[in-house]
Amino acid sequence: MTSGRTPAVPRSLDVRLVRRLVAGQFPRWGELPLERFPSGGTVNAMYRLGDDLVVRLPLVEGGAGDVAREREWLPRLAPLLPTAVPEVLGAGEPAEGYPWPWSVYRWLPGELPVAGALTAPEPLARDLAGFVAALRDVDLP
Repeated sequence: MTSGRTPAVPRSLDVRLVRRLVAGQFPRWGELPLERFPSGGTVNAMYRLGDDLVVRLPLVEGGAGDVAREREWLPRLAPLLPTAVPEVLGAGEPAEGYPWPWSVYRWLPGELPVAGALTAPEPLARDLAGFVAALRDVDLP
């Protein structure tokens, strides 16, 4: 019998837990360097895995539902958009006390824009506008 409570992210969501998840489900990546990546998001934690990968884990149950949608839609949208989108390389499942599905993606190089600190905001604005326009042109079922 369940308590009806929403599962919470373990307090121990840290490098050790993420390393156990990766090693248990993707042994080929288990020995790669791993570190928490600071991000402004509140729905997912991100960990750099080696030079070319990132592990994204939902921090809240609501974010867990996005994982399946991302796995389905990112590969379908990628060829239709003018900007690279994350490529799903591994579909992680709940384990080690972590309650939700999670994913490993190819790392997209770049810099996070910082409000008020952009030296050339116009190219970013053009790229963003082109991305939004292309996304709006996608014919969804």
